[in-house]
Amino acid sequence: MAQSVIGEIRVVEDVPEAFAQLGAAEVRSALSTRGADDPPFRLGCSGGSSGARCMERLALLDEIAWGRVEVYFADERCVEPDAPQSNQRALREAFGERLVQLHGFFPMSCADGPEAYEASLHRAGGLDLLQLGFGPDGHTASLFPRSEALSAPPERLVVRNVDPSGLNPLERLTLTYAGIATAALVVVAVMGAEKRQAFAELVAGRDLPASRVRAERVVWLCDEDAAKGTVG
Repeated sequence: MAQSVIGEIRVVEDVPEAFAQLGAAEVRSALSTRGADDPPFRLGCSGGSSGARCMERLALLDEIAWGRVEVYFADERCVEPDAPQSNQRALREAFGERLVQLHGFFPMSCADGPEAYEASLHRAGGLDLLQLGFGPDGHTASLFPRSEALSAPPERLVVRNVDPSGLNPLERLTLTYAGIATAALVVVAVMGAEKRQAFAELVAGRDLPASRVRAERVVWLCDEDAAKGTVG
C-alpha cells in the first residue's frame, strides 16, 4: 500500500477479488447508517474488461443487500444495447441473476443523450462508489488523451466524446471529471503488463487522463504485472 498524489495505491494478487471485498465493505458500511427510507447504495461501473470482471466477482457475494443497491454507468459506446461492444450488455452479463434483485439499473443511452444521464445523476445525489478502468494509453472511463471531454465545463457531469487517435473507435457517452468527483470513493482497476508503461508514467507525474481523477477517496488496485518496477 502506498500513498501518492493520485491517491492510494494497492498492489494485489487478484484485482477483481480485491475490488469485490472492498466494494462489499463499502456497501455494508454505508447501508448500516441508512434507514429503509434513505437512499440506496449507488454503485458506478465501467464496462470494459476490468469492469466486467470486477462486477462479476462482486455479484457472487450473497452478503450484499442487493435490493438496496443501484447501478450507474461510467461510460457507454454508442451501439445497440445488445451489441458485443455495449457496456450495458457486458454489465448485464456480469451481474447475471443479481439484476432482478437490484433496486435499480441505469444504463447510459446515446439516443437519450448526456443531458438525460446527467439529470439522473443529479437526482441520485452522486455515487457512493465508482469503479473505473485504466487503458494502456492512460485513459479512464471514455476520457481519452487530447479529447474534447478533458476540458468539459465543470458544471457538466456527462458528455459525448470520441478518441481523436482512433485507437478506441465509436462515439461514447462518458462521465466527466466533475461527474467522477461526485463519487465518495473511486476505485481504479489496473490489470496486465500492457498497462505497465502508462501506469509508471502516471505514478511519475505525467499528465494522463487518468491522472486527473479526483474524488473524496481514490484507490488504485493494481496487479503485480501492471505495478512491476513502479510500486514496491
